[in-house]
Amino acid sequence: MKAGLEVHVQLATGKLFCRCPAELTEEVRGTFVRSLRAVSGENRQVDVAARFEFERSHRFRYEMTGSDCLVEADEEPPLGLDEAALDAALRLASWLHARIVDEIQVMRKIVVDGSNTSGFQRTALVAVDGRLAVGGRDVSIPTICLEEDAARRIAQEGETVTYRLDRLGIPLIEISTGPELASGEELRLVAEEIGSLVRATGPVRRGLGSIREDVNVSIPGGSRVEIKGVQELRAVSTFADGEAARQRWLLSLRDALVARGTPPRPGSPVAVDGELADVETGPIRRALTSGGVVLAMALPGFAGRLGRSSDQPFWFGRELADHARGAGVGGIIHSDELPGHGITSVQVERLRRRLALDPPDAFVLVADRDRTRAERALERVRRRAEQAFEGVPGETRDPLPDGTTRFSRPLAGQERMYPETDIPPIALSDARIARAAAPRPKGAAEQRECLQREFGLPAEVARVLVADGEAPAFAELVRRGHEPAVVARLLTQDIAEAADGRERVPAFSLDVLSSLLEALRAGRFSKEGKPAVLRALLDGAPSVDAAIAAAGLTELSEHDLEAMVARIVATNRPLVEARGLDAFSPLMGDVMREARGRYDGERVAAALRAQLERSIRSARPGPPHG
Repeated sequence: MKAGLEVHVQLATGKLFCRCPAELTEEVRGTFVRSLRAVSGENRQVDVAARFEFERSHRFRYEMTGSDCLVEADEEPPLGLDEAALDAALRLASWLHARIVDEIQVMRKIVVDGSNTSGFQRTALVAVDGRLAVGGRDVSIPTICLEEDAARRIAQEGETVTYRLDRLGIPLIEISTGPELASGEELRLVAEEIGSLVRATGPVRRGLGSIREDVNVSIPGGSRVEIKGVQELRAVSTFADGEAARQRWLLSLRDALVARGTPPRPGSPVAVDGELADVETGPIRRALTSGGVVLAMALPGFAGRLGRSSDQPFWFGRELADHARGAGVGGIIHSDELPGHGITSVQVERLRRRLALDPPDAFVLVADRDRTRAERALERVRRRAEQAFEGVPGETRDPLPDGTTRFSRPLAGQERMYPETDIPPIALSDARIARAAAPRPKGAAEQRECLQREFGLPAEVARVLVADGEAPAFAELVRRGHEPAVVARLLTQDIAEAADGRERVPAFSLDVLSSLLEALRAGRFSKEGKPAVLRALLDGAPSVDAAIAAAGLTELSEHDLEAMVARIVATNRPLVEARGLDAFSPLMGDVMREARGRYDGERVAAALRAQLERSIRSARPGPPHG
């Protein structure tokens, strides 16, 4: 494997080209709609990725909030670069031993997927030729840039995509490594080291999505593939190793296709509405009922090569479907998955005769209301099928939650760049660079060793704390008197479990976390109640006290606990009389359902045992009267 990283870290300094706050919000104050088109860059060529996005024919609906202004709406020229953001980038460049440029020229990078209202992203080169020491060797850092983040994609209905502008314009520091990393594990270590350094620059945002990595991977005989927007440092190695495996699989597919000696020319689209007119269910019936069209295309030599296999997580039918979806259709149906989707074996044979297929040949179907869109989808399928005979196409892919990736668009190139005309060049004096400099902080490896040595943390816990940027918070909370093991669990597990896959997880202040731990230590709620309190804080509770109340964990006295246990034991008297102390286990479940979160389980168990013993003693007959 040959791999490299582009690490993007959000700064908490205010927007990069206006003075709006860099805060995400759910408050929407207004909307507007735009359509974007691809244009040529500085060398007068239209970028292939921009053309690909333009052909989707999307309309874009933008939601304005209290965190944006006319600059984000592209109705007002940008202001100058945010000074604090530039200082953070200069500080990082000095730590990475990079050569800072004499003059910053903001550039426009054409992006027409709707993530920017203007049709381009502003980016500025800050430094070049840096290096980072990791694992006993230097990793090259060719470029350090400062750029604006994209708008948040909220929803899609038909051909209209909705974006929210609160994230648009948040400053990003982008650090690129050279293509010299050889494994997913190396990528992870480098990503952690870079993340640790960037967080130490000062004004860095925290929380899910505040740091994202683009992972570039190739193998011998393959091509560079960019996995865009990995949000967790720990997932970098998974996606990199998975992409290397996918490229090896594509090369084996190429060898198998070439060995068949089949010419790499798929057929032309053919309308097969008549052959499938008697299909009764599935996507074919829905398309025909709505007045749509069904097109088929022959794929010579691909029979048995499109479907899933038990020994591979990849299948070529999915690759073709991802490319077809880029044209706006819902997907494809291929012959390796038929009969199915409402299509019978008789209809399959009818299609094979219509397309004049031989046994080694396969075919794909596209059903859509719009014939032009269906034809465009099959054209993309045709191009991807032809690329299978070459091996691995260079492309951009999106990461998926299960650790796999999906085709997004072709790789962008230099054709998308041209200078920003609204912002003059910014000269960097030696005095300005010196003011931004600061002593270099501890790297990720040093931080991990410190956590293990000073606090006795297991190696894996220390690694997660550093990778997530929580080492400083951990040290401060322990300094405030909280138990290291409890703090580590809160920062590495409890908050993430309470978030339960939420798209936006706010970063709690140290004061809030300390108050939470103090309330737990004081017995105001038990460790079982911690998830409920955290969820209440995530839902917007203004304080720990308010979160405890919202979670229904108002404090109960010892008398209240004893009264509750006595009531449950009395309600289950027949069980107690029949089983005695053995009734503890079933009754413990009943008590915990009412007491969970308010009391620690050991206190509840002690109260229940004491009440059972009292109940059993009182039920025993006294001595006979003489």
